[in-house]
Amino acid sequence: MKLIYDQNYNYNLGVLKYLHPFDGEKFKRVMAELQDVVVDKLAPLKAINLNVVDEYLNELMRLKIRDEVFIFRALEVPKIPFVGFDFLDKKILTPMRLAVAGTLLGAEKALESGEIMWNLSGGFHHASNLNMEGFCIYNDIGISYQQLRKNGKLSETDKVLIIDVDAHHGNGNAYSFKDNENVHLLDVYNEDIYPTSVFTRNRVNFPVPLKSGVEGCEYLEKLTQALELITGNYALAFVIAGTDVLAVDKLGGFKLKVEDVAKREKIILSHLKTLEIPTVVTGGGGYSKQSAAAIAAAIKACSTL
Repeated sequence: MKLIYDQNYNYNLGVLKYLHPFDGEKFKRVMAELQDVVVDKLAPLKAINLNVVDEYLNELMRLKIRDEVFIFRALEVPKIPFVGFDFLDKKILTPMRLAVAGTLLGAEKALESGEIMWNLSGGFHHASNLNMEGFCIYNDIGISYQQLRKNGKLSETDKVLIIDVDAHHGNGNAYSFKDNENVHLLDVYNEDIYPTSVFTRNRVNFPVPLKSGVEGCEYLEKLTQALELITGNYALAFVIAGTDVLAVDKLGGFKLKVEDVAKREKIILSHLKTLEIPTVVTGGGGYSKQSAAAIAAAIKACSTL
């Protein structure tokens, strides 16, 4: 397994950090917890080019994604008069585009080597080519898939699997791939919370909707049952490993512990490795001070895979 990280993944949000529960600097805390763990590391050379992003977006979204009014809305914080697009681009959008490059790098390396690649950031599963929401501006998996098809590393008929274990349903991915029968989605999510789109929930091939308050034992049992439906006929898998499933998280509504998250990732990655599916893990959401500890524990649990 190889880890993908750049110190510029971290969001230096300034005053904005008081307006949203996302821990923008958790990535460096994960690295601090991994000081004694031997894991090969890679970093994207630069943020994904805006021209590549534009290729993915529809015409209206190309305009919206450069407008701070729409960006504030997607970041779920009120518009701040003295904060303009340049500040947002430097502090938030560029780190996010760097994360997109990390997901693409991970996918390319996974396809080349068959190894598990773990991108600490990314997993922006609420964004699509038509919308940005839920603290997700760019759909890194959608953009990566587009580039892999463009550069010939995936063919039109190659099957791709997205396993989403963030507490929130991945509506952006479901919408982005709504017409692509070769992209299959397994989504374990809290059915009681945002996003509640019936259309995108119905797009999921292997849905695992759970109620608020689910604890680790039931969660892992339902996940394992869903994974048993997955066969090895996939060229590539993406995993969105959100830590907002933790009991201390204010937004996820589940009651998992740090050790449950570590078990979850090991169950998923062990299954995918057994099926010999090249895999890239992405960060997803996580809105508690335990998020970094859970990610680090999961990486430690999976470091020998």
